[in-house]
Amino acid sequence: MADIIPASVPVDPTSSQIPVDLFVSKKHPDLPLGELGFLDSSGSTVYKVTHQSLKTTSHKRVLLDAAGNPLFSLRRKDHGCWEGYKGGDSEEKDLKFRVNRTKNKLTRTELEVFLAGEDSADSACDFKVKGFPFQRSCTIYRGNEIVAETSLMYKLHQLMPKRGKFRLTIFPGPVDHALVAALIVIFLD
Repeated sequence: MADIIPASVPVDPTSSQIPVDLFVSKKHPDLPLGELGFLDSSGSTVYKVTHQSLKTTSHKRVLLDAAGNPLFSLRRKDHGCWEGYKGGDSEEKDLKFRVNRTKNKLTRTELEVFLAGEDSADSACDFKVKGFPFQRSCTIYRGNEIVAETSLMYKLHQLMPKRGKFRLTIFPGPVDHALVAALIVIFLD
């Protein structure tokens, strides 16, 4: 009995040995109209995304935690490229990752993710994202290992699943869940 963790002690989800499911939706009472939210199984907001249109041609999205603190600032560049910065600012010193869209067909999208500070002489990407944005279906890879995947939520006796809410499953391993959420935001754009 002494090994039981009290319910009031928070458990770090990155140390979990079981997959973590988050539900992604734009329709939730805690979210402003049109904002994307990542919810846990109890319906509590874990992450939310705000959209800011800048005076330039680029667009900026900010990934916030449940308390509204900025985790990543995502800025779209030319030709489907994105940059992710730590916090709410887009300062070069806070650059955490770059994303290049390698395939963008009507039905299939592929992204390559390069973490900042990694050896730039090695041209191999750190993560790959492959999938079908219309179907809200993608898989995030680190090498040959699956880090996370999304899927529509099917119900019995439902011919066509609704695309407004889907599941994100993050598998156990040393990956930042906020980074995974940021990659899903970029994939869906």
